[in-house]
Amino acid sequence: MTTNRRNFLIKGGLAGAATLAAPAVHAQSVIKWRLQTYAGPALAEQVVQPMVNAFNKIAEGQMEIELYTADQLVPTGELFRAMQRGTIDMVQSDDDSMASPTEVTVFGGYFPFASRYSLDVPVLYNQYGLGKIWEEEYAKVGVQWISAGSWDPCHFNTKEPIRSLDDFKGKRIFTFPTAGRFMEQFGMIPVSLPWEDIEVAVQTGELDGIGWSGITEDYTVGWSKVTDYFLTNNISGAWAGSFFANQERWNEIPEHLRELLKVVTDSSHYRRQWWYWGGEADLRVNGTDMELTSIPDEEWKTVEDAARVFWDEIAAESETKAKVVQIFKDYNDVMNKAGKPYRY
Repeated sequence: MTTNRRNFLIKGGLAGAATLAAPAVHAQSVIKWRLQTYAGPALAEQVVQPMVNAFNKIAEGQMEIELYTADQLVPTGELFRAMQRGTIDMVQSDDDSMASPTEVTVFGGYFPFASRYSLDVPVLYNQYGLGKIWEEEYAKVGVQWISAGSWDPCHFNTKEPIRSLDDFKGKRIFTFPTAGRFMEQFGMIPVSLPWEDIEVAVQTGELDGIGWSGITEDYTVGWSKVTDYFLTNNISGAWAGSFFANQERWNEIPEHLRELLKVVTDSSHYRRQWWYWGGEADLRVNGTDMELTSIPDEEWKTVEDAARVFWDEIAAESETKAKVVQIFKDYNDVMNKAGKPYRY
């Protein structure tokens, strides 16, 4: 965890690309993998470190995963290329943040209103066919998609209160690429910065707020200390992200280790689900750092309606995107017809 990007590059990240691309099997036959997450250090302790610890323990010396946090080896926006080349063996991220060159990239992270609750994500991937699509799309670009899971909903925490859509106008908000593209129509200015620079950027006024997470993450990483308000409306009920691996590395390891990776990543998805679900409620009630604000439901419906228009715009871009959007539509139609507790 002490390795930083500078040392990584000096020791071989660029100069020794050929060395890094070699099979990650050491002389003592212990397989070593580098895993970089898009989460910062404090968040990684909750959302991925337990999985790494469990894998390393169960593997009993046959294989070891070394965990690196956001931007530690390469910038988050370069994660995909680094994994594809083999300079990183495994990645935990959403498709959108790591800029993967696939037809499904736009749906990673927070695709507007695709989900309302965290359970929607595993159902969409495991029962409605998204998993099969993701596996096929990543196979085309030399990457093994392992599994997807949900994180927290996408809310906005800001220096000034947001109580109406007009309050978004002119606000410089750090957010995901697709979320920013969607929210621009309401006057919000999406900003992209390295994850570790966000807190300071809010303090210096470079940012007016953050649209990256739910309230659990705000408190965990310290953003609740630099923003004063938390908007209870969200543009997505759950982040959707995955574990990925370089295809050659994946093929090199024994079948039982591949199966173990699938099991521990699924366990990781489950842990995040209950950690966020409980945290979101508890911190709304007991958190003291930020004041809660809300946009009235009838006004927020404007945003929800705009999301369906956005879906159709994305669907028109390719056959694969159209297929994914149709799955979202079919799924949400079933949930709406099912009523409570699935949809209110």
